[in-house]
Parts: sequence; C-alpha cells; structure tokens
Amino acid sequence: MRVVLRNPLFRLLAINWLAGLAVTLLLVGGIYLTDPAGLWTLIARSQMPMVPIAMLFFGFLITFTSAAMGTAIMSMPSDDRPGGGRRMRISRAEPVPIPVRANTTQRRRH
Repeated sequence: MRVVLRNPLFRLLAINWLAGLAVTLLLVGGIYLTDPAGLWTLIARSQMPMVPIAMLFFGFLITFTSAAMGTAIMSMPSDDRPGGGRRMRISRAEPVPIPVRANTTQRRRH
C-alpha cells in the first residue's frame, strides 16, 4: 500500500477525486437546502427516496470526479518545456504571391 501512496500519479488522481467528491457533496447538499423547482420535495415524497438520492449522488460523483481527474491529467506537462501540458498555438503562415508567366496564343496589340 505504501508503494501506491508514494506514486505521484496516484496521489494526483486521489486528490482530484476527493475534490470531485467535495463538489458533489456541496451540490447535493445545495439541492437539499434550496429545493430548486421542488426537486428535493419530489424525491422526499417518492415511495423509495433512497433510489433517486443514490442516482443523483453517484451521477454527480462520476461526472465531477471524472472532470477533476481529467483536468489534472490534461494539465500535466508533456515534456521538460515550461507551460504545463498546454500546447502552443501554431501561427498560420501568410500566403506569399508567386509571379507566374501566363502563356497565351494571342499576339500583343500595339
């Protein structure tokens, strides 16, 4: 177990998973406290209120932990260059006009 905890990638993912869990708890708690559009009242009056609560909680948990962990992975530096994992924008080259001789069959008029 100690080997796993010393792995920096595992620690990064665990910390961000906990951040996603905290956001989930805040959001589900906020829904409970504010009762937007009567959602919590609808859940509380159902025959088995634990089923929608569990679905709401685990749906938010999967969403927010995935977002936090994915953001952490994508922002890791990809090599030794500074700037994190963000890619540098490549500027588009401006078109350069090249003179081309046009061959025609008509003679010049003077």
